[in-house]
Amino acid sequence: MGELPEPAWIEARLVAARPRVLAALLRYFRDLERAEEAFQEACLRALSKWRENGPPRDAEAWLILVGRNLTLDHVRRASRLTELTDDAPNAERVDVEADYAERLDESHYRDDILRLLFTCCHPELPRTQQIALALRIVSGLPVARIARAFLIGERAMEQRITRAKARIAAAGLPFEAPGPVERGERLAAVATVVYLVFNEGYSAPQLESERAGLCEEGIRLARLLLRLFPGEPEMMGLLSLMLLQHSRRRARFDENGQIILLEKQDRSLWNRSMIDEALTMLDKAMLHRRPGPYQIQAAIAAMHARAERPEDTDWAEIEALYAALERHEPSPVVTLNRAVAVSKVQGPEAALALVETLAEPLGGYFYFHGLRGALLKQLGRAREAERAFTEAIGLAGSPAEAAHIREHLDELAAL
Repeated sequence: MGELPEPAWIEARLVAARPRVLAALLRYFRDLERAEEAFQEACLRALSKWRENGPPRDAEAWLILVGRNLTLDHVRRASRLTELTDDAPNAERVDVEADYAERLDESHYRDDILRLLFTCCHPELPRTQQIALALRIVSGLPVARIARAFLIGERAMEQRITRAKARIAAAGLPFEAPGPVERGERLAAVATVVYLVFNEGYSAPQLESERAGLCEEGIRLARLLLRLFPGEPEMMGLLSLMLLQHSRRRARFDENGQIILLEKQDRSLWNRSMIDEALTMLDKAMLHRRPGPYQIQAAIAAMHARAERPEDTDWAEIEALYAALERHEPSPVVTLNRAVAVSKVQGPEAALALVETLAEPLGGYFYFHGLRGALLKQLGRAREAERAFTEAIGLAGSPAEAAHIREHLDELAAL
C-alpha cells in the first residue's frame, strides 16, 4: 500500500482544484452560494477520505461528483429538488470532468472557468466588485491578499465581496455565455482579473508551489481569451506581458527564496523560447496601431528582455513608455514605476522628487517605501532611508520582500 498523503498536501491540492471544480458546480446549480457550499462539502469529505484511503486518480472529478451529490442530497431532504437537471453529469461522465476546461465548443466558449469569470464580471456589478469577486471565487485567494492588491483594508474588501455576491443573487444574473457585444464590454474587467491571478502566482518565491501555479493558470486563461478575441491587440499584449514576466521565473529568487533584482539576475536562466513567443506576439499586436495599457507594459518588459546585459537597457525609452502608460491609465503605481526609470536617466534626486508626490495615495504601499528608501540611500541620507525601510518591512507581503529590505538595513548599519 502506498504512502497516504499528509493533510498539508491535501489542502494544497484542494486549493489548486478550486477554480475548475467550483466553475463546474456553478454550471450545474446555477447558484453561486450553493456552488460554494457544494465545494466546501466536497473539501470536508476529501480531508477525511483522502487521508484514510489515499487520493483518487482524478481529484477534480471526484470533488465535482461528491460536491454535487452531497448538495443534491441536502436539497432533496428539504423537498426542493426531486431529480437532476438535464445537463447534470452522471457517474459515468465524471472521468471526463478533469479536462473539461480544455475543451471548447464550436463557438470556442465551453471553458467553465472563463464562463465563471464572465459571470463574476457581469456589468450589473461595479468594476471593483467584479474583480474582487472573481479573485475570491475563481482563484480562492484569501480576502487579505485581495485587499492588499486593492490597497484597502481587509474588512472593507470582505464587505465588497459580500455585496457583490448578494447583488448576483438578488438580480438572478444568468450563468451563461454573453453575446458577442456583451463579451467585448466585459473583456477589460476579465483581462484585469486574469492578470491579477497571474500576479498572485508571480510573487510566490517557491517555484513549484500551488500559489506559483497561478502564473500558468493566468497564461492559460489569457490564451483562451485570445482564442475568443483573436483580433484584439490588448489580448495579445496581455499574453505577451505575462510570458515576458514568467520567462524570468528561474532567475528571480535564489535558493533560499530571497529576491534577486532584475539587474542582478542571471540572464542565461531566462526562458528564451518564451521570450521569443512574447516578442512575436507583441510585434503582431502593434501592427494594429491601437496601443493600450497591456501592450505598453509588454513593450516595457520587452526592453529588458532584449538587453543582453543590464547596462544595455534603454532606460530613456522605458521612461517614455511609462509616461505613455500614465496617459492611457493614470495611476500612482504607474508613476512610482516611472520613477525607477527616472532614477536611471536623471538620477536619484529627480526620482525622489517624483516619488515624494505619491506619499498620500501610496502611504500604505510596500514598494513606495522600499523605493523611497533606496533613493534616499543612494543620496547618502541614511537616517531617512532607515525610517523608510522600516516602514516598508511593516508592509511586506511576503518573507522574501521583508528579507530584501533587511539587507538594505544591514548595509546602512554597516556604514
